Amino acid sequence: MEINLAEKLKSLRKEKNVSQEKLARYLNVSFQAVSRWETGRGLPDLTLLEPLAQALGVSLVELMQGKRQEAD
Repeated sequence: MEINLAEKLKSLRKEKNVSQEKLARYLNVSFQAVSRWETGRGLPDLTLLEPLAQALGVSLVELMQGKRQEAD
C-alpha cells in the first residue's frame, strides 16, 4: 500500500520523535511550512528534498515513492 507524501512526512517525523519545530529549524523553514506539507496544503521546495530525506533517515527515493525500500 502506498501513501501520499504528506502522510509519509508525518509518519517518518513521528517515528523519529522529532517535532515540527525541530524539523523546521533543521531545514531553515517555518514550522507552519512543515505543517502545510504534512496536511497536503503545500509541498517542500525541491532544494529541501534531500536534506528532508536525510533528516528523516530515508533515501530520497524512499521519500518520494511513499514506501520503504527493503534491504537486499
